[in-house]
Amino acid sequence: MQDIVNSFKSAALSIGETFTPVLKESKFRETGVLTPEEYVAAGDHLVHHCPTWKWSTASDPSKIRPFLPADKQFLITKNVPCHKRCKQMEYDEKLEKIINDDEGEYATGEESGWVDTHHYEKEKETTAVVTELQTSPAPAPPTSPESDDDSDGEALDLDDLIESGALDSDENDDDPNRFVNEKAAKLNTSSGDAAGAEVEKIRTYDLHICYDKYYQVPRLFLMGYDENRRPLTVDQTYEDFSADHSNKTITVETHPSMDLQMPTVHPCKHAEMMKRLINQYAESGKELGVHEYLFLFLKFVQAVIPTIEYDFTRAIKL
Repeated sequence: MQDIVNSFKSAALSIGETFTPVLKESKFRETGVLTPEEYVAAGDHLVHHCPTWKWSTASDPSKIRPFLPADKQFLITKNVPCHKRCKQMEYDEKLEKIINDDEGEYATGEESGWVDTHHYEKEKETTAVVTELQTSPAPAPPTSPESDDDSDGEALDLDDLIESGALDSDENDDDPNRFVNEKAAKLNTSSGDAAGAEVEKIRTYDLHICYDKYYQVPRLFLMGYDENRRPLTVDQTYEDFSADHSNKTITVETHPSMDLQMPTVHPCKHAEMMKRLINQYAESGKELGVHEYLFLFLKFVQAVIPTIEYDFTRAIKL
């Protein structure tokens, strides 16, 4: 049923985009939207500071959108790791933070604020590391050779030892003082599913940032792959989306520059969110440049895909 609804929305928006004129005048500060030229400028800034992101062309000449440069149809970053599923993330209310107009780096209005479910996750991890370091036992001091060694005894002839075959004896396998790599031994002795359980199955994603002509904002599309580089099904992809956003913020629609149906973060609230963030900057006596748009965009989108570790390393601070 949800797939039918998504297909209907996709078709309706495609028709709406066809009749929507290209935005020519900048309304970034007034409404939080971008012109195609501003989208390209923000994309150039992202590519410059985060080289994992690249510009890409359309898959076919018929898919070229004339209001964008032919070689800058959309942004892409490939092979982004996703180490675990969202359901594997331990939920803790203490890690939550309500982002509203009174607090937070990316504040919004109280009525339509959003929940950052892992806002304090890094602080928790740092505390755990410090605690572990404090509670770990101190290493034992090095032992000195025993004083009662017989220094006057006859030295062992290595050639004689080799010729005797003592080094080849199976009895040496029982030597309690020999070095054993416990991790390697554990993997070697494991079999079947037990061995597979020791290996972390890492998914990867290709992320695409397109320009949505209808909503006049960037839009994120995702293509996921399993550990063998096989495309994920839609249901498998939903495992990597926050439960609060699956089938709501996330829809499956046609990529504007490729003949593919892909999961996408729906952009209907993007402009509203960006407008609030721009106002927050202004209240702090700072000005958010349009070229920084995509860094902020990727920052709040990660609340939807918290386990996909894409690059938005440039700091944006109030």
